[in-house]
Amino acid sequence: MPVRAVIDTNVFVGACLGQGAAWHVVRACIAGRVRPLLGAALLAEDEDVLGRAAPFQHCRLTQDERQELLDIFVAQCEWVRVYFTWRPNLPDEGDNHLIELAVAAGAPFVVTRNLRDLRHSELKFPGLRCVAPQAFLKEIEP
Repeated sequence: MPVRAVIDTNVFVGACLGQGAAWHVVRACIAGRVRPLLGAALLAEDEDVLGRAAPFQHCRLTQDERQELLDIFVAQCEWVRVYFTWRPNLPDEGDNHLIELAVAAGAPFVVTRNLRDLRHSELKFPGLRCVAPQAFLKEIEP
């Protein structure tokens, strides 16, 4: 059974840029070793960021290739509807949806390159861990 996890947009962007651990996380999702969880807010954020030129100035993938990678990734995702907003009151309000998605899905992990902000939630969820891509890879390695 694959590990279920919320994969933050910054990890997907890192994968597009060829950054090691982020790429390996996305590859594990595509290979079926990880079951990525997706909701409306995260999909909108992914599509918005992939549509920007600035983050990808030095990217080896074209915009069409990045979109194709997102399509392949999304095909592996489990869609989760978030019916209740917990508002964990993270320093960046725009990150709250990641925790809410993980809680709605009962997921044990949020994989992100933004640990500083995600670890400072006022509302704690004991079964949920926010981890960097490198740490997540150690968790899922046999």
